[in-house]
Amino acid sequence: VQLVESGGGLVQAGGSLRLSCAASGFTLDYYGIGWFRQAPGKEREFVAVISQSGDDTPYADSVKGRFTISRDNAKKTIYLQMNSLKPEDTAVYYCAAKLLLTTTLATRYKYWGQGTQVTVSS
Repeated sequence: VQLVESGGGLVQAGGSLRLSCAASGFTLDYYGIGWFRQAPGKEREFVAVISQSGDDTPYADSVKGRFTISRDNAKKTIYLQMNSLKPEDTAVYYCAAKLLLTTTLATRYKYWGQGTQVTVSS
């Protein structure tokens, strides 16, 4: 099982980035996927999750209206479109997979990627 994030980088406040999470080694259709982030000195926090079907996509209040999570099971890839970025969005972003039902609790996710750094300058 492998999850590989990409698409991070340095962007100015107000800019956009699209993160990708490439999945391999398991049947993505059966898994809910979450995006989480961790800033220096802070705990890992929930950003957004997407259900197996893609119909359920809860977001953290801090990113609601700015970020969009989506999935393409045929390409085995999950995306996080991030618009109107703010300096407080700076963090390492991780994708994670959980069999069947999704949850916003990071501890319930079994498989994790290595993370991709997002830095937003003011």
